[in-house]
Amino acid sequence: MSATTTRSALAAEGSPAGEGSVAVEQPAARARFRHAVGSEWIKIRTMRSSLFVVLGTLASTAGLAALNGSSAGGDHARLTAAEQATFDPLAISLMGYLLAQIALGLLGGLVITSEYGARTIVSTLTSVPHRARVLGAKALVLAGVALPVGLLVSATGFVIGQASLAGQDAPHLALSDGLALRGIVGGSLYLTLAALLGLAIGTVIRSTTATVTTLFGVLLIVQAFAPALPGTLGDWVSTYWPPMAGGQIITGYRDPDLLGPWAGLGLMAAAVAVLLTAGFVVFGKRDA
Repeated sequence: MSATTTRSALAAEGSPAGEGSVAVEQPAARARFRHAVGSEWIKIRTMRSSLFVVLGTLASTAGLAALNGSSAGGDHARLTAAEQATFDPLAISLMGYLLAQIALGLLGGLVITSEYGARTIVSTLTSVPHRARVLGAKALVLAGVALPVGLLVSATGFVIGQASLAGQDAPHLALSDGLALRGIVGGSLYLTLAALLGLAIGTVIRSTTATVTTLFGVLLIVQAFAPALPGTLGDWVSTYWPPMAGGQIITGYRDPDLLGPWAGLGLMAAAVAVLLTAGFVVFGKRDA
């Protein structure tokens, strides 16, 4: 019996061969994409931070929707006619996405940076040497978690926010309104993109602290300072900065100077795709 036949037989029987080359090479060769997906699902499901992120995101979104709806609804009667014309019940109820995008972006970053921090990335790449397969599995599992979480967060914020507005006799929407469906579904897609943005940044940077700092800058700081930027630069950032353009998906009032809801979300998706592509390139070339 040849040496090759012997190794195949031992691998098929799951027998410890006592030969180093067999124990290392055979499992790696058999690791398919579905195995990588299963492994990543176990990792994200058992990560303690995953549950905290989901619960924290849900609580903060519900709380902000209630507070914002109550405050804006109480002020509605005192607004001028011009201000009432731009009153946006959808955006008021979904304002919690500002915090939710950070939370899900952080979850996306942790999916890869936690492995670099604990050095388990070495064993991951030993088990699945095909790096694109590893990162693709991480992205797929992350999106599979972020999408339903985003849907739950958006629906909860919408229902609580509209109830608060209705309690103040202010304009509000029902779940059957077309704007409601677009805001809830579009909001969940936006939050999924925020999670993938975190994964892309974490893959390139590999540091949890630096990833969190970058996410705050990209998702919040630029948005906060955009109105203070001079002239054309301020207008360009307000219109084309991907997170700001993508955020139009949760607004009901249409500003003609800004991108439309789906065009803005498309720009956000394109930016995340570019960054993920950069992440795949970097992940494939650098040492673990």
